[in-house]
Amino acid sequence: MVAPRRTLRSLAAGLLYVAAVLLLLEAASRLAVSVGPLFQRIAADDDSSNRLRWIQSRKRKSHVAYFFDEYHRTRGWTLKPGLRDLQVFGEKRLNSNSRGLRGTTEHAFEKEPGRTRIVVLGDSFTFGEEVGDAETYASQLAALAPGVDVLNLGVHGYGHDQMLLYLREEGLRYRPDVVLLGFVHIDMPRNLLSFRDYAKPRFERVLGRLELQGTPVPEPQSVIDAEPWRSKLLDLVAMLRARLDERSGAAEARAGRITAAILDEMTLTAASGGAKPAFAYLPVEDELERAGRGPTLRQRFFFDYCSARRVACLDLRPAFLARSRSGQAPSTRGHWSAAEHRLAAEALCDGLREQGLLPTSP
Repeated sequence: MVAPRRTLRSLAAGLLYVAAVLLLLEAASRLAVSVGPLFQRIAADDDSSNRLRWIQSRKRKSHVAYFFDEYHRTRGWTLKPGLRDLQVFGEKRLNSNSRGLRGTTEHAFEKEPGRTRIVVLGDSFTFGEEVGDAETYASQLAALAPGVDVLNLGVHGYGHDQMLLYLREEGLRYRPDVVLLGFVHIDMPRNLLSFRDYAKPRFERVLGRLELQGTPVPEPQSVIDAEPWRSKLLDLVAMLRARLDERSGAAEARAGRITAAILDEMTLTAASGGAKPAFAYLPVEDELERAGRGPTLRQRFFFDYCSARRVACLDLRPAFLARSRSGQAPSTRGHWSAAEHRLAAEALCDGLREQGLLPTSP
């Protein structure tokens, strides 16, 4: 009986040692994520880092992302409906209609006979961060194309997964003739995340099909209340893995696979509602400095995808690069100005007409 007792005591001592080490590591991890400069060195673009950033900026609050957003149980966040002349981005004005689409125009689900209707999906570039309602490329496209209604369903921070859900839930209800996606390359990694500006859904490929995960999205206060009980040691491990996946190219490969699957589903969803899909490549930030250089990895992904699927694709890069060569260089940092939105609207108007997706100009 002596030997089993010794074995049990040794096992108990070993377990206590492991528990003590884990507690020490957990305490050190909590200290690391609480020290701002140290956390910034550790953090990556992953769920844990994004959640901790959100918690740090929203302590004792229950806001979602920006003050003009509200919580959404399936998409995470969305533009508040019924906003009127909200001052944003300096001196710009933000309005939203009764269903949370940017602008004051109300759109009935049934369109008027003889009119063409375009539903536009996208992120902050489509939404129009840094510009007023009438300055967005969606609004300016409508002004350039008489007889065409352009509905701006862009929401800042969205990935293609949230855009697909928005199309399913709301976009098709408007009976669009065209579903236009403003494709921005920085949205591809967002399709891997379950937390970005706030908690969000994401898709996984299961047996060759897309399976939605992370819904219903938890309410903001519940995320805040649960935070003290989350292991910061596991958060640090997740951050390290995200950095390794980024450096090895594994994250980029996964983003490409899931993005292609989401775009496939977006195409099918648009067609199921009688609409024609069109994907527009929006050049942003450092891409506007690449005149004369070869395409980036994500540019190749986009145009290879369009070629393989034979989807209507519009490339706005030539218009922006031509403007640069004329001495009117667009901003390569942050979001587009009103002039860049105007340039995008003109290029889109021409491209959609060439594709036969807009009525010919009178």
